[in-house]
Amino acid sequence: MTVVCPLPTVSAMIPRASADMIDELDRRIIAALQLSGRAPWSKIARWAGTSESTAQRRFNSLRERRLVHVVGAVELDRTGSASSMLVRAQARPGKGLELAELLAERPEVRFLALVTGAADLIVDFVARDNEELLRLLHAELPGADLITGTEHVAVIRTFTSAALWDTGLLPPEAVADLRPARSLPYERTGWDQAPRPLSPLENAVVTELAKDGRLPVSTLARALDRNESSVARALDRLVERGSLHFRTLVEPALLGYEAEFMLWLSIEPGRLEAAGRQLAEHPGTKFLAAATGRFNLVGHMVLPRRTDLFRYTDEVIGALPGLDASDITLHLVTLKGAWTRMDQFT
Repeated sequence: MTVVCPLPTVSAMIPRASADMIDELDRRIIAALQLSGRAPWSKIARWAGTSESTAQRRFNSLRERRLVHVVGAVELDRTGSASSMLVRAQARPGKGLELAELLAERPEVRFLALVTGAADLIVDFVARDNEELLRLLHAELPGADLITGTEHVAVIRTFTSAALWDTGLLPPEAVADLRPARSLPYERTGWDQAPRPLSPLENAVVTELAKDGRLPVSTLARALDRNESSVARALDRLVERGSLHFRTLVEPALLGYEAEFMLWLSIEPGRLEAAGRQLAEHPGTKFLAAATGRFNLVGHMVLPRRTDLFRYTDEVIGALPGLDASDITLHLVTLKGAWTRMDQFT
């Protein structure tokens, strides 16, 4: 008897988000959390236009529905803990979902999306050193028999990150209140300074916050069997040094951004910084980094509608200094972000 195995379904597929799944109050709460993932409920409630109890209840409901989650994420270049390698992978016909499931299980995968265009999957591998990267990409690559081709680009400097993205759903006063010290990574000085490794306590704090970025200090202290004051100081140090940031994981479609895509650009030498600074300021830019390879500027972008890509290509990409070539890969589904399965929020 022939046994037919069911096709992998990416955990029955992540429920496709749409704006009508939540209301305007939910969106304002999410927008406030995007500005400051650990903001007190009093501030979130103020800018959402509701009470603290309602804001917290709404957030808990969104999380239980696997629509939003806040996590802490370490800043790789400031801590020297690892480096990022973005991989564009082509899968064998009909094997994209199976490959995605295999890759998503790897702890080294920070981000994973199924896309359309010149690639089938975009994978962000994070490796401690060249030896681990060599082993991962050339000896132990999950689903290697399902892959027909790959292209690797190493991230070498960040212009802006998803943690700094502003949804545009709250007024400038809310941004100033919730994110008073906002500065983009490209404004940072001291790129040549040696990274500062995490202490054992700092590493333990980061590990716990990677599961839930809104854990109270008291809960963290109990989990780590340390006193609250030492844990609070460690957390403050991490944030002040820029070693830890907080991500609010949510499908952009819930916030009214139906077009999500990766942008791959080839910029002439000598124009890369100017192009990066210009593109980082665009409100649809969630992430942007300089990289190695034929695509030396790579971004993760959102727009309200797919039709907006026409003007974006003409007026935004076309206006970049030193542009040689561009490519766009449209997202079908994001399976993993900030090391977290987007379909397994808890």
